[in-house]
Amino acid sequence: MTTEDSPGRTTLSGRVHTGHAEHRDGLVVVEGGRVVHAGPRSGHPGGGPGEHHVLGPGQMVLPGLVDLHCHGGFGADFSSSAEGPIRATLDAFHRQGTTTLVASLVTASREDLLAAEPLLAALTREGLVAGIHLEGPFLSTARCGAQDPAWMRDPDPGLAADLVAAAAGTLRTMTFAPELPGSRELAELLVAHGVVPSLGHTDADTETVDTALHHLQELLQRTPGDGAPRSPTVTHLFNAMPAIHHRSPGPVPACLRAAAQGRAVVELIADGTHLDPGIVRWAFELAGADSIALVTDGMAATGLTDGTYTLGAAEVRVQDGVATLVSNGSIAGGTATMLEVLRRTVAAGVPLGEALRSATVVPARVLGLAGEAGSLATGALADLLVVGEDLRPAAVMRRGRWISGAPPR
Repeated sequence: MTTEDSPGRTTLSGRVHTGHAEHRDGLVVVEGGRVVHAGPRSGHPGGGPGEHHVLGPGQMVLPGLVDLHCHGGFGADFSSSAEGPIRATLDAFHRQGTTTLVASLVTASREDLLAAEPLLAALTREGLVAGIHLEGPFLSTARCGAQDPAWMRDPDPGLAADLVAAAAGTLRTMTFAPELPGSRELAELLVAHGVVPSLGHTDADTETVDTALHHLQELLQRTPGDGAPRSPTVTHLFNAMPAIHHRSPGPVPACLRAAAQGRAVVELIADGTHLDPGIVRWAFELAGADSIALVTDGMAATGLTDGTYTLGAAEVRVQDGVATLVSNGSIAGGTATMLEVLRRTVAAGVPLGEALRSATVVPARVLGLAGEAGSLATGALADLLVVGEDLRPAAVMRRGRWISGAPPR
């Protein structure tokens, strides 16, 4: 490996949060693109060759953020854009602190889905994305949200197998509605191929969702893996599902109960548009940070100004940062970055340490990347960001290289 390929030694001293614990007088040591040490400065010699950075007042080192659910940003749509714009978008996300990102595809025709997967699979093998998330096509037309109901269908084993095959081992999660006939068989196929099943875009009642989540957990527990705990996920809890009613509670209580019991991880789009801040705080109080994954559900307008964009084949208008379908006004994804979601979660009253776990440790665990991404731990990839007191980025390192800014030496 050449010097250009292998980053040198870098140390950062000051306030450090590893994703698991905060150290006011902390030290992070990076070498060869990996974390050598992250924790208290006391007891570690520090020094040595390489770059030495001392954080400024109010600054803190955080693990690189992990987004399980993102459809695009900075002008590109993962379902429909060409390779060049997608690469530029991934670079922009990395520079904003989302150092690990799953590329989500919306429901589309069989041909369009199979055509979109190989490029994202190649980018996964290159290390630019962490895999593919299919949000459909096996969803409820009654809860289609911003997705095209024309392409939604009951689970089809042949199509599901083709979608898994086209991803060539890079399909990480798939969202489906558990009330549809054939959903149990679909879940068994997904888990057998190492794909995490995610319930969402569902019109199911509480009992159906509860039964489905128990089934999914049992499937995951009896499937050989790396020994790490595995749980199904719930795609953007509260959104694209019935609201809670005291005589017809719907999916939400079953999902929150499973999360509170450690049987599921629920996604929250805590961007100030999809969920009221009080609901975000309530979900953390009920489910706990270790069962919540903060996500963006980002679309092409993320990082850009108001205007007209696309989400798959749909036309989307963004006004005051809120994306809606031109056709019917439905919310059409998010426009916040993961760091913005983290800031808004903290502003909602969630303690920083809890919000950070849900933006790093938990989604990394869902992806099977615990110890590799989402935390500053010995041997992990050196993905980190330096933020100020306002949780805005001052510098970002990915795999041991500064890709945006750098603290003073």
